[in-house]
Amino acid sequence: MPQNVDDVENILYRLNRNFESGGAGTFLVSSGTEGPTIAVHVNDPIVVVRVAIGPVPSDEQRQLALFRQLLEYNAEGLVHSAYALEGSEMVLTSGLALENIDANELAAVLSDIDLALARHVKKLREIAME
Repeated sequence: MPQNVDDVENILYRLNRNFESGGAGTFLVSSGTEGPTIAVHVNDPIVVVRVAIGPVPSDEQRQLALFRQLLEYNAEGLVHSAYALEGSEMVLTSGLALENIDANELAAVLSDIDLALARHVKKLREIAME
């Protein structure tokens, strides 16, 4: 059964997630009082879930340490999402097929991201700021 932006919004309500509209198929989901906002963007045929982590340092030694840590987290600590670089920013991202998205699938991605934010972000920012 084809899905659309309204279905994604309904799933977020069913998951009892705090969110607000970010306009044009985007929902800004709270990751807690201290955490960054998680963007859920519906762009048929996919749903992109993305959160900005912070800037990549310009120093090559810090970059090397940071990139190594990102790759280790991708390999060891993430199931439904991955760290990536978007320009000069670190991001945590995931993609889902809109056509068959369901509450369990979106909940798994959001849980993966919530856990990563709680476990990884402080260390990543420390490495970037050393």
